Amino acid sequence: MARTVWDSSVGKKTVMAVSGIVMLLYLVAHMIGNLKIYFGAGEFNAYAHWLRTVGEPFMHYEWTLWIIRVVLVVAVVAHATAAYQLSRRDIKARPSKYVHKKARTSYATRTMRWGGVILGLFIIWHLLDLTTGTAHPGGFQEGHPYQNVVDTFSTWYGNVIYIVAMLALGLHIRHGFWSAAQTLGAGGRTRERFLKGAANVLALLLTAGFIAVPVGVMTGVVS
Repeated sequence: MARTVWDSSVGKKTVMAVSGIVMLLYLVAHMIGNLKIYFGAGEFNAYAHWLRTVGEPFMHYEWTLWIIRVVLVVAVVAHATAAYQLSRRDIKARPSKYVHKKARTSYATRTMRWGGVILGLFIIWHLLDLTTGTAHPGGFQEGHPYQNVVDTFSTWYGNVIYIVAMLALGLHIRHGFWSAAQTLGAGGRTRERFLKGAANVLALLLTAGFIAVPVGVMTGVVS
């Protein structure tokens, strides 16, 4: 039964919608946590330490964090796989391009595929930069995330990569939130305007919230 659902286009869209919501909830929490950097190194580093001790003593050190990481990896892989397979299926069903582009197709819709690729590459860079320290521009300091973040956004390329990725994220959320609502049956004529408005507000808040971190470093507010 699971294989039958997965093989159908509706099943793949449902997987995309559910995995997208999981990632969206994480992004909201992650953005709020990131903004703690404006309260100083002490509070930001304490927050990073708290993430590793959530659930203690019932959960061992970092177990909750690793559970979250595993859930996120599953969500990202499921989302990307379903998106790729749906894209290939769409291309096979329509091997020749339309002569005229649809006038109502939004910029976000047309760039969903490229946006997904940009975000995928960004996630790899972000992990290598601030999690493993492999691609970190300065001397990576384990247990000092505040200084590591400042180091990254003290470089021009760190700011460019991050801001471009966050703009792509905003466009992705703007279209994806509304699309997920339609897939899961929450859409409708009466709710369409509300859902589109909510998608726009959510995309704007998340984009602005994430970009506020490199802007804080660039302006010297965070140093």
